[in-house]
Amino acid sequence: MVNQSQPDTTNLPIGIGIAGLGRSGWDIHAEALAGMADYYSIVATCDPDETRQKEAEERFGCRVYGDFAHLIGDDAAELIVIATPSQYHCADSVAAMQAGKDVLIEKPMALSLAEADEMIAAARETGQIMTVNQNYRYAPDFIKIKEVIESGVLGRIIQIRFAVHSFSRRWDWQTLKEYGGGILNNRGAHVIDWALLLIDDPAPAVIAHMERTPLYAGDAESHAKVLLKPKKGPLIDIELTHANAFPQAACLVMGTQGSLISDRQLIRWRYFDPEHAPSLILDTKPTPDRTYNSEDIPWQEASYQPDRNFIRDVRRLYQDMYRTIRSGAPLVISPESVRRQVAVLEQCRESGPVSHESAP
Repeated sequence: MVNQSQPDTTNLPIGIGIAGLGRSGWDIHAEALAGMADYYSIVATCDPDETRQKEAEERFGCRVYGDFAHLIGDDAAELIVIATPSQYHCADSVAAMQAGKDVLIEKPMALSLAEADEMIAAARETGQIMTVNQNYRYAPDFIKIKEVIESGVLGRIIQIRFAVHSFSRRWDWQTLKEYGGGILNNRGAHVIDWALLLIDDPAPAVIAHMERTPLYAGDAESHAKVLLKPKKGPLIDIELTHANAFPQAACLVMGTQGSLISDRQLIRWRYFDPEHAPSLILDTKPTPDRTYNSEDIPWQEASYQPDRNFIRDVRRLYQDMYRTIRSGAPLVISPESVRRQVAVLEQCRESGPVSHESAP
C-alpha cells in the first residue's frame, strides 16, 4: 500500500542545487540544465561572488547562497552539483552526501586516490548516489571510435594514440598545483578516462613525463606524456600539451588489419580483410631486381562525421542520472569506474613535473 503522507515524486523534476558558478558551474551545468525543465529544476545555487548570485537569481528565480553549508541545508535541493574548485571536491561532496543529498561532481573527481576512496566510502555509508561529470564518454566521436575498434575490422589493436595539442599560455588558478591545476587534471581527466575504457586492465602500468614551462604562470605542469601498458592489449600513448603550434591528430589507432584517424571533426579508417589478400608466405630467396616486397593491399575505406554538441552530451549524462534517481536504473558512470582514472593521474603526478624554465 502506498503511504499517502509521502508525495509520489516518480515523475517530478529533481530539485537541483549548483555549488560554484564559474566556468563549469555556469557555462556547462547551468546551461545544460536550463533546457531540461522536464527533468530538473534549479532551486538553489551557491557562490561567494555576489554578482554571480544575482545573475543566478535573475535567470532561474532560485534561492542563492554564499555559503555551501546553506546550500546543502536547502530541503528542496535533492541533487547537488559540485562545481567548486578542484581542491574542494572531496570535502564538498562528502558533506553533501552526509546531508542526505545525491551528488554530481565536476571533473577531476578528486586530487588523490585517498580522496576518491573517502568519497566512495561516504556514498556507501550514506546510501546516496554519486557520479562524476565524465561527459566525454557521451561524445559521438569517441563512441564511434570504440565501435570501430570493437568491430574487429582493424584486427588486433597494437597502439592507440590520443593527442590534445595547442600552443597557449595560462595564468589563472588552474595553473597552480595547490588548486589541483595542471594539464593532467584539466584535459587528462577526460582523455585518460577514454583510454581506460578501451583496455581490459584495471591497473595498467603507467609511465609519465611532465614539464612545467613558462607557458603557465603557476607551478603546475603544462605538458604531459603518459603511456599506459595493460597486461594484455594495446599500448596507449597520451600527449597533453600547450606547447605545440602544429596540432596533430586527436586520435590514431593502429591495428594488424588497418588504422583509424580522427581530428574529432571527421573519423576515417582504412582496413583490409586477410581472407581477400594473398597468403603471407615467408620467402628467403633474393627478390627480383633487389626490390623490397610489395603488393596491392585490397583496402576498404570508411568515414564518419560526428554530430558533436558538448551541451547535448552533458544533458545525456543528466538524463541518465535522472533515471537512476527516479527509477532506480543502474548508475551509468560509477565512481568506481572513475577511481581508475584518479589512480592513473596520481601515478603520473608521482613522477613530478620537471621544470626547464632556466634552460636556454
